[in-house]
Amino acid sequence: MRALVIEKPHRAVVKEVPDPVAGAGEVVIRVERVGVCGTDFHIYEGEFLSPYPIIPGHEFSGTIHELGEGVEGLHVGDRVTADPSLFCGRCVYCLTNRGNQCEDWGALGNTADGSMAEYVKVPVRNVVRIPDAMSMATAAFIEPMACVVHAMNRLQLQAGHSVLLFGAGAMGLQLVQSLTRLGASRLTVVDVSDRKLELARTLGATEAVNARNKTALNGRKFDVVVDATGIPAVIEEAMTYLGKTAKYLQFGVTPKDAQIRVNPFDIYHRDWTILGSMAINHTFLPAFEWVKEGRVQLEPLVSKVIALEETPDFLAKPKDPELLKVQIRIG
Repeated sequence: MRALVIEKPHRAVVKEVPDPVAGAGEVVIRVERVGVCGTDFHIYEGEFLSPYPIIPGHEFSGTIHELGEGVEGLHVGDRVTADPSLFCGRCVYCLTNRGNQCEDWGALGNTADGSMAEYVKVPVRNVVRIPDAMSMATAAFIEPMACVVHAMNRLQLQAGHSVLLFGAGAMGLQLVQSLTRLGASRLTVVDVSDRKLELARTLGATEAVNARNKTALNGRKFDVVVDATGIPAVIEEAMTYLGKTAKYLQFGVTPKDAQIRVNPFDIYHRDWTILGSMAINHTFLPAFEWVKEGRVQLEPLVSKVIALEETPDFLAKPKDPELLKVQIRIG
């Protein structure tokens, strides 16, 4: 099969690799759509946890191609998506509903070969059949929405809280819709793109601020501050807007060796709560239900669809700040 392989940092190629074979309790999915995630860029840059070589891709949709021994309830040709999480199910974290902190944590496209290929092998327990009315483009958004759902579970937003969000990319705009539905009062979004900020307003933000002119934020404090950029300098600035008893949520993925400065006296004196949100934690099915019922708009977030062969160049080029989600069409 054709697959995109990141052989080492800064080297990605499309080449022929062996087809995956479904073992007991597994299925092989013929991939149709794959979303390109910020984590894929970190893997390409050598800034994540991934081994090399690796086939990236963890947000995807397609059809069942092969069923392994013992698989029931699914059929060849079924339209599906899948949770990429590979939890051991045996460690103390898995057994206490903290699977995203599994002692042997893994995920398709992160630690094991993923979906930027014609076929991907998946444990059957991870597979979710999608309705005929759901497009493959939307189904490939279930995984990032599952990350958002986990973040919302961590945040425990209270109705009426004021929220400041840095980053109006595809993930940021999913956060905008989720924070709006969960009860944010004032929801201020900061980004460098006026086009993205206008879309943020359309999707629920009450205020949009261009990062090049933040005078509107001078001296203001918020109940909740969220970073969806993963940029250390932005994170440091974001924390200056925390009000008393505020919560800070780190949603954006930074390079693994990034550092920021924060005053620990402020954390103590102002009763701040600082939260991380790592990937998915048994939130794929809740995200699927939210998307299935049309509670969030996702297809408007697809800026561009590219072929698998275009992906190495796309990963190598500087990021276009105007792009939202880029998806790969396989086949």
